[in-house]
Amino acid sequence: MRKVTCVFLLLSIVATLWSQTKVWTLKECMEYAVQNNTRVSSQEARNKIHTQNYREAVARLLPSVEADVSANFNFGRGLDSETNTYTDINSFGNTYGISSGVVLFDGLAGITRARIQKVNALLGKHQLQEAKDLTAYETMEAFFNSLYYREMVELARQQWQESSKNLQRTQRMEELGLKASPDVAELAAKEAADSYNLTRQKNLLQISIIHLKEKMYFPIEEELQIAGYDTLEMVAKTEDSPIDIYQHALLFLPTAQVANASLRVGELSYRATKGLLLPTLTAHGGISTGFARFMDGSEYIPFSEQFKNKRGYYVGFSLSLPIFDGLARVSNLKRSKQELVIARNQKEETRRTLYSDIEQAVADMNGQADEFYQADRQEEAMNMAHRLNLRKYEEGLINAIELHTSANRLMQARSEKLNARLKYSLKKRLVDYYRGEPFICE
Repeated sequence: MRKVTCVFLLLSIVATLWSQTKVWTLKECMEYAVQNNTRVSSQEARNKIHTQNYREAVARLLPSVEADVSANFNFGRGLDSETNTYTDINSFGNTYGISSGVVLFDGLAGITRARIQKVNALLGKHQLQEAKDLTAYETMEAFFNSLYYREMVELARQQWQESSKNLQRTQRMEELGLKASPDVAELAAKEAADSYNLTRQKNLLQISIIHLKEKMYFPIEEELQIAGYDTLEMVAKTEDSPIDIYQHALLFLPTAQVANASLRVGELSYRATKGLLLPTLTAHGGISTGFARFMDGSEYIPFSEQFKNKRGYYVGFSLSLPIFDGLARVSNLKRSKQELVIARNQKEETRRTLYSDIEQAVADMNGQADEFYQADRQEEAMNMAHRLNLRKYEEGLINAIELHTSANRLMQARSEKLNARLKYSLKKRLVDYYRGEPFICE
């Protein structure tokens, strides 16, 4: 009996632990999003292609080596390999050869193409980090949005509980003749409105969770519960100027590095295209031998002896000079030049956009800090005023409408404080990112 009881308790504990839903922190949500986002996985695949392209471009700079073997049967009149005369006897022959070639000069087009692929591989790494950062930030925005509505649900619940208590108290006071029926009706309307607001905030919370799941690539059918965020961090303005943050961000930020690498690819592509207008010098060499015999059964020199005696070597050079190809090379050069202009403009636009984003983030952070402290003072004053109004209402100094208004003003002040607090946290994380602190810290 004791064993059965222990087993039952163990199963109960396991079932309880299994039924518990994981609570996701902000860091865990961002990490999950980065690991499962198709934007990130697609860029990882592109990076593997860049690596393979670089290896291929480097391999093309190395000498090529080829081996060939051929066999032929000659029926009728043919050339006797031994006497170098024509004969009518059927014969069989083999040829063997190994050849190699290497480009000595092609206007540095081959080397430049290898450098292009190397820069493309570096560009891919920056683009991958850029994709991860964007995914993490979008997830963080959705997380803070869900956190806001979760806290709003709690505030709405507190307001509804207070209005319910006030309604019950007023109903009892009406029975004692201390309050009139209009007061009861007004507080009943207030309790119904607060109940509706609680339901509405729950629905908004559910919608925000669905949006967070979308950003995380989280299974839509599974439950997602989020943890709270450390709201004890000090709210303060940044002392760094946007230009200082911008100058630092240019050195490491993936967005800036992508622009730099893209321009470098454009410059190298233009150089490679120019190289195609220059002559190409190629060196080649090889070794060959063979074997032959008549098919009439006559005697022939053994294979090993023929293989040795017929062995020959050759070395050569070839020079190719483009003269006219329908202006294809010239057209490609002009096209590459314009693409280089576009890359330079895109780099400048990226830098201007980056500075604007940093300036906006700093302004938002500092503005939310001011709004938070103003909202904090407002919430404190509204809270004190509402407590006084509750006492006045019980003493019959104010009516239910005034109490209703006081409660709504307090709710609005708490909502504004919460909104300012969470927006400040979001913008601070963004400014810290521009300073060099990653969204996902190790």
